[in-house]
Amino acid sequence: MDPHQYCQDRAAASGSSFYYSFVFLPTDTRRAITAFYALCRELDDVVDECRERQVAEAKLAWWREEIARFAAGVPEHPATRALHDTERGRNTPAALLLEIVDGMAMDLDHTRYPDFKSLNLYCYRVAGVVGEVAAAIFGGARSEHDREIRRYAHELGLAFQLTNIIRDVGEDARRGRIYLPQDELARFGVAEADLLTGRDSPAFQALMQFQYERAVSHYASALAALPAAARRAQRPGLVMAAIYRTLLDEIRRAGFPVLRARVSLTPLRKLWLAGKTWLRP
Repeated sequence: MDPHQYCQDRAAASGSSFYYSFVFLPTDTRRAITAFYALCRELDDVVDECRERQVAEAKLAWWREEIARFAAGVPEHPATRALHDTERGRNTPAALLLEIVDGMAMDLDHTRYPDFKSLNLYCYRVAGVVGEVAAAIFGGARSEHDREIRRYAHELGLAFQLTNIIRDVGEDARRGRIYLPQDELARFGVAEADLLTGRDSPAFQALMQFQYERAVSHYASALAALPAAARRAQRPGLVMAAIYRTLLDEIRRAGFPVLRARVSLTPLRKLWLAGKTWLRP
């Protein structure tokens, strides 16, 4: 199969909000970000789908070797081949791709996080770095605003990951994973057993409101960091921000039903948000 078609099919099948931010992009940029997204999905699935630790470790080791092949110009996997085939993708630093692999590997060793500082490292690797790579693909050539754009990308990636954590509290708990910091659970009087058994309570609602406000603050920090001159190039990230921020608000409006239900936006609403944000001056 053609590598680009493979990545297109992978992205479309995911139903992710990210897919809707690619719709309006020029061909080369769209191919590059779709390939990068497909690569991230491949890495994410290693830990999510492998029940045996040794198998997951072996697959992650293979991906580290594949990233070395990507850097050398001889990738083998359809996702890395497609990324390397694009002008905006082939110069993606291998070190950043390896950071993402390291983030996925953290899920093999950590099912709990003692505090937000330790969780922040995980979020940086699986989301902040992803944001930096994506922002570089969207922006293309280097500019005088690179530092501010990297800060914007990291803040936005963190906001996305915090939104995911809020959305998936119940689903993650059923997999034996708790990404809410342990010291914050204790501060709000929420026991691990409450999450594992899906027990809602005023204490849980207060905890989730706290998580919501933290995520909102990172969305605000991201948008404040983005230079006006870079806004047009970074519109795909702004589309994702509009969709994810709307999802976050919907979760709050529904009363944080995340222990037993997964809140989502319809494809039509995502497309409407994408078009509205893309056309905004």
